[in-house]
Amino acid sequence: MGVIGYSIGVLGAGLAIGLTAFGCAQAMARQPEVQDRLFTIFIMASAFAEALALIGFVVALVVR
Repeated sequence: MGVIGYSIGVLGAGLAIGLTAFGCAQAMARQPEVQDRLFTIFIMASAFAEALALIGFVVALVVR
């Protein structure tokens, strides 16, 4: 049962990172001069999404 919960958590994290990357790519295509700031925001958003996936992994281990 914990594996199902973890797989849903990883799916959500992957979707969040994909949407963030898509938004950053669109914004950089429209305004290339803000590339540095957008890259920093993208890295932070990816780290937060991965942290949620890791929390899901820990919860899956604890529940088991």
